[in-house]
Amino acid sequence: GSLVEAVLAHSARLDKENLGIRIGHLGSRTDLVPLLPPLQGEVCAMINNKYHEFLPSLCSAGELVAQVDGLASSIDLLKDSIEREVQRDLNVAVAEFTELKQQLERDTLVLSVLKKLQEFDSAIKEYNTALAEKKYVTAAQQLEKARSGLKTLESRKGFELKILKALGTELTVQTQNLLYHLGEEWQNLAVWKLPPSKESSSLESVMHSELHLHMVPSKEDIAYLPTTSVLQAFAILGELHTKLKIFGQLLLKYILKPLILYPALQPLTEEQSDVFILRFKSEKPDRNHSSPMEVFSKIKLIFQVLHKYLLNVPLEQPVEHEEEGRVIIAQLLGDMIWEELSDCLIQNCLVNSIPTKSSKLEQYIEVIKSTEEFESALKDMKFLKGDTTDLLKYARNVNSHFANKKCQDVIVAARNLMTSEIHNTVKITPESCVALPKLPGPGADHLPQNPSDIPHNTTVNLESESKLSQYTFSLPTCRISSSVEKLMELAYQTLLEATASTDQCCIQLFYSVRNIFQLFYDVVPTYHKENLQKLPQLAAIHHNNCMYIAHHLLTLGHQFRYRLSTILCNGAATFVDLVPGFRRLGMECFLAQMRVQKGEILERLASARNFSNMDDEENYSAANKAIRQVLHQLKRLGKVWQDVLPVNIYCKAMGTLLNTALSEMVTRIAALEDISAEDADRLYSLCRTMVEEGPQVFTPLVEEDKNKKYQEEVPVYVQRWMTFKELMIILQANLQEIVDQWADGKGPLAAEFSAAEVKSLIRALFQNTERRAAALAKIK
Repeated sequence: GSLVEAVLAHSARLDKENLGIRIGHLGSRTDLVPLLPPLQGEVCAMINNKYHEFLPSLCSAGELVAQVDGLASSIDLLKDSIEREVQRDLNVAVAEFTELKQQLERDTLVLSVLKKLQEFDSAIKEYNTALAEKKYVTAAQQLEKARSGLKTLESRKGFELKILKALGTELTVQTQNLLYHLGEEWQNLAVWKLPPSKESSSLESVMHSELHLHMVPSKEDIAYLPTTSVLQAFAILGELHTKLKIFGQLLLKYILKPLILYPALQPLTEEQSDVFILRFKSEKPDRNHSSPMEVFSKIKLIFQVLHKYLLNVPLEQPVEHEEEGRVIIAQLLGDMIWEELSDCLIQNCLVNSIPTKSSKLEQYIEVIKSTEEFESALKDMKFLKGDTTDLLKYARNVNSHFANKKCQDVIVAARNLMTSEIHNTVKITPESCVALPKLPGPGADHLPQNPSDIPHNTTVNLESESKLSQYTFSLPTCRISSSVEKLMELAYQTLLEATASTDQCCIQLFYSVRNIFQLFYDVVPTYHKENLQKLPQLAAIHHNNCMYIAHHLLTLGHQFRYRLSTILCNGAATFVDLVPGFRRLGMECFLAQMRVQKGEILERLASARNFSNMDDEENYSAANKAIRQVLHQLKRLGKVWQDVLPVNIYCKAMGTLLNTALSEMVTRIAALEDISAEDADRLYSLCRTMVEEGPQVFTPLVEEDKNKKYQEEVPVYVQRWMTFKELMIILQANLQEIVDQWADGKGPLAAEFSAAEVKSLIRALFQNTERRAAALAKIK
């Protein structure tokens, strides 16, 4: 209240001052002078009233100000006292509290370390006690407990102790000590007697392999058996995986894989009072490969023995995984070896059991059932998990494997035939055909079966009066490689197999046959390249082989078209597209050989010294030798190609080569500028040798008496035969006879030589006389 009064008094004072100021301002104005006296009276009265009303308040405000000033002085004194005394004591107290807190933390840490050290020491003591009593599981657990405590101590940064290094060394020593004892126990429980390492791959060495399992289970609790204790201790120490891996590899190498690979191998079991012995015996096998049922039976026996006497040991699981059940050691071993074991079973057992014929696929159901029973037994013994394995998937997918195996076998057989010798031949005649059962036509099911089914009054003759020979579209008689004949039989048999197979298998087999021919196209010219270039007979046989294959490819797809899969029946079942390639392959090879022979002929004739100066004995001898060599070459080729090439191809080939020789002789003789009478006689003698002996190289058939027909037809196959004969006439004729042979460009000489060539020969043969000039004038 006093404070309010003081404020009001102060306000009244301010109003009074402001009023005086305003009055002063008003007095300065001349227009307000008449109003000043009355206004001054009113103002004075109002000021007096205000003064009397606010005077008590002003006094109260003054007193309040004095009290406030005293209170402010007291506050300043108190503040100075706090800063000088209380703050100093508070800082001291905080420092003491922080120090006490840090000391407490150090003491707590020291206490925890001492506790861990005490636990480590207790664990080591209990470990030694358990090890002495051969309680390996307890010993392993105490070591793990000590290791856990030591890891906790080592993880405390900034609190390193020198004793920790010594404790770590002690823990390592004791761990190795326990592992040594466990290893000794393990070696006594499972004893391997193995053959020398160098002999481990043969059946005889496997016969010396044995496995002895000691400590046969009794009626006691399984947890206290040595096997259980040792294996669980290994698991606690983290060494079980290593031990089982080594055991699994020995098991695979010396027991399981030999039982799969060697059909003669049989397991023998012998149970004694404290040991179980597994060894082998050998029996004479009935076949090269064991059936899957036999192999599964042997392998199952081995796993049953291991499960009963060694591996039916559960491992303790952490609490959080308790709902999953305890893992048995057999399951760990199965996880380690099953993949390798199943691969071996597939590659060396199931693959061999895949049928080679579609008719035997139904019998494979027994193999699938046996595989299911085998895996079920292993799952019951915990060697396998519950999901389907690759082994069973492979067995169930038999149709695909059958097709793959069949196709693989076909390709392998075809390649073996392609890489075999070409010169082993068989004779093919128009009557030859691939021995296959007759396939019914596409509409066979709808054709009338008996003649009585045809209407009696229907007598329509659809045959033409003129018939083609039954051999019109047959391959001519020739020789082909026996391997190619077998290759074609393989193709027919494979397609026949495809007609009785499933759609998928049918398609695979069909394209395998196409692959056979595509493989032939790529392999044979490369594999036999050197022989095909050097040996004319092989080039001819290869030519026949290609033509033989092309001949069958024309109708191969049509024969099986309506008996294959529906997809193939819509036009895909054809081999016609391969025909041009095979024909070209055969022709290119034979033409390359023809070029080689032509080159040799021209090379030999090049040594005849251009048939010039035949009056020189050396020149004549060289020319005569060259002609003899050419004839010898042709006769040798005639014998090599005899009974190999078809007669028409043989005659064309020999005619072409003989024509090359005659054409070269004509060209060289016609190019001579001077031919004496003696030269002409000797040239005629050389030409007569070619005319007389040249036809004798035509011996396409083995029977000599049948070759005369083709020797008489030499002019048909040798293009320049008549040219050569006309040349011989010119060499012995006089000018008039030559003119008569020319007959104004209409005679036989004009048919073979041009006017320039005849004039050149006349100038070379005859001297420059008026008669020669007259004769030359008539040649035009």
